[in-house]
Amino acid sequence: MKTRFILINTSHAGNVGAAARAMKTMGFDDLVLVAPRWPNVLNREETIQRSSGALDVLKNARIVATLDEALDGMTHLCATAMTPRDFGPPTTTPRKHFDELLKKELLKQSNQALEPENAQNTGVAFLFGSERFGMRNEDVYRCHVCLSIPSNPKFGSLNLGAALQVIAYDWREALAAYPVQSATAQAVLADAAQVSGMLTHLEQALTHIGFLDPASPKKLMPRLNQLFNRAQLTQEEIHILRGMAKMMRQPSTHANPAPRADSGAAQAPDVPFPMAEAVADRQS
Repeated sequence: MKTRFILINTSHAGNVGAAARAMKTMGFDDLVLVAPRWPNVLNREETIQRSSGALDVLKNARIVATLDEALDGMTHLCATAMTPRDFGPPTTTPRKHFDELLKKELLKQSNQALEPENAQNTGVAFLFGSERFGMRNEDVYRCHVCLSIPSNPKFGSLNLGAALQVIAYDWREALAAYPVQSATAQAVLADAAQVSGMLTHLEQALTHIGFLDPASPKKLMPRLNQLFNRAQLTQEEIHILRGMAKMMRQPSTHANPAPRADSGAAQAPDVPFPMAEAVADRQS
């Protein structure tokens, strides 16, 4: 569905740049300005700075004298206004309207498949009024719907660029949201052979330190197998566990440091760790 954002009588150049930035972020590029305050607004320094690199949107943007010119080719018009009108199109939230609009579009496309000679593309236009006065009543009356962003009823003021960003986001979500980009590469899961090899290595290490009695292993290794299966180990995690198992089988090279005679602190008596009991607990 063709999408166009129309700014009517925009007075601040920075808002035009912010609008271009919001559009590019959500993957839209059709921007039309109706009688803006500055005839050269697309080239003004503040506009370019606020666009934050969305120069292609500004380059393709058009400036027209009337709303009729801006609406050329558009078939579904969405006004954006905080103040409900006593007369005019129904007021609803963006997400609710977009859901209903797309359902109608899918139905229309299915009918066009049966009657291709009557096929017609839908063009959706989002209209935004001036920063000071919003949209004029006569412009709102031309629209099919009036979109109102749910906000704090005691303070519903939104900057033009911010309002356009919300509408563009909701519309992108309705059409097909972009996938979230992960900051890191997706981890590669270990296969069954790698998990089995790690378990064999770990079993040898546990036997070496006396934690596992090979003559009576009971259910320790099957339980560890189930534990690692639930954990969905990655290949990197397999390497870490095998490295730990390798170090467990090597003799310690670090002797415990002797306590200082002048420390003055009472030394706790050595208490032997009940290894046999711990082993029995973990094997049963």
